[in-house]
Amino acid sequence: MAERRDPLDELHAGLADLDAAGLTRRRRIVTTPCRPEAGLADRSAPVLAFCSNDYLGLAAEPALAEAAARAAARWGVGSGASHLVSGHTAAHEALEARLAAFVGMDDALYFSTGYMANIGVMPALVGRGDAIFADKVNHASLVDGALLSRAELIRYPHCNLAALEARLAASTAPRKLIVTDSVFSMDGDLAPLPQLLALAEAHQAWLLVDDAHGFGVLGPQGRGSLAHFGLASPRLILMGTLGKAAGVSGAFVAGHQSVIEWLVNTSRSYIFTTGAPPLLAETLLAALDLIEHGDARRAHLAALIARFKAGLTLARWQLLPSDTPIQPLVIGDNHEALAVSRALDAEGLWVPAIRPPTVPKGAARLRITLSAAHSFEQVDRLVATLKRLEASRP
Repeated sequence: MAERRDPLDELHAGLADLDAAGLTRRRRIVTTPCRPEAGLADRSAPVLAFCSNDYLGLAAEPALAEAAARAAARWGVGSGASHLVSGHTAAHEALEARLAAFVGMDDALYFSTGYMANIGVMPALVGRGDAIFADKVNHASLVDGALLSRAELIRYPHCNLAALEARLAASTAPRKLIVTDSVFSMDGDLAPLPQLLALAEAHQAWLLVDDAHGFGVLGPQGRGSLAHFGLASPRLILMGTLGKAAGVSGAFVAGHQSVIEWLVNTSRSYIFTTGAPPLLAETLLAALDLIEHGDARRAHLAALIARFKAGLTLARWQLLPSDTPIQPLVIGDNHEALAVSRALDAEGLWVPAIRPPTVPKGAARLRITLSAAHSFEQVDRLVATLKRLEASRP
């Protein structure tokens, strides 16, 4: 008979194993709004943060705080029920219409988070006997959405179109869904969306694009990755998050009118949850105005990215090729990545270490993210400190 172990003892042993492998994760308590100069409960002085996804610097934008206050005065702070009961307000309806028009789609559906959107879309479109074709470095929410669908999950090497085409051709599944990030969250590179759409059309498949890190940044007026590439097709389904470049909260799925109507009726993560507060929908309408007229913010962000890449010349650590605000600096070893992050922290720079399973084993890194709220001087300070730290490492 197998020896019975106390479940708490198992957790303690598992936590010890994580710590020994340099994989323990701990939260830091932020005491200020989201901005480059961040206050932390464990620090007496502010730190300079390069770790948020607030790409346009809108999270602490006073105009959005004012819009939220006006909306709260009108709508209160909760929706009271799911969208299909009584929680779908005129504010939600206006936001969905504006989002659809902004990204050039027939219709859109507002979700509470990007995670809920991704785990809701795939199970609604495909199921047992069908097939999902996913890039190997897709975000965890896309992986989980695929697993929840119960369709066969077929992964292809990162951005490898030949491998994807071979897998599509070999599949006999009646329904096929290709799933990809537009901007990969840990590498910062772009998916080959025009070629992926061509494969989707050739093999009568859906193409679901997670534009979490492209919406607001890429394309004319920040309309996202599809606009960046000039793509349109009934086979395209776009997911975008609204807590990154948009600076607020939530997510949306946009596509053909029939797709959105189907999701309203079948997406469990949409149907069986309380609607997001209408004050957020009103605030997001204001955020969309700032995104649409935010060319100056995007131009400054592009200049910061170029300055950072040009300045950071290193001997051992590898800066991955990326033209997006996500600038990954691969260190390799988990413990060294943590040590470098702590050394930066000691100098008042907040850049977290990213380790497996978020990234592959042996590819621990600093995920440096730039924002339009940063200044050139702040970026120069980070570059100089990183160069000095690398030179001083044994």
